[in-house]
Amino acid sequence: MKEILSQRLKECRKAKGLTQIQVATYCDITEKAYQNYELMTREPRIGILVRIADLYGVSLDYLTGRSEKK
Repeated sequence: MKEILSQRLKECRKAKGLTQIQVATYCDITEKAYQNYELMTREPRIGILVRIADLYGVSLDYLTGRSEKK
């Protein structure tokens, strides 16, 4: 799951044309924290993951690899 989450976080961010700092600001976290999520050196809390999914317009199941449907 970690590899899929990492990959999909990057994919979705780039598809929306956002920078890591823009996503971090939206989620009220530091840029370094968001970078850690994309690198999977840390896993996001559920509340942060929900914000990210809302920003990208995808489901939590999609981000975590439980579904291919965005």
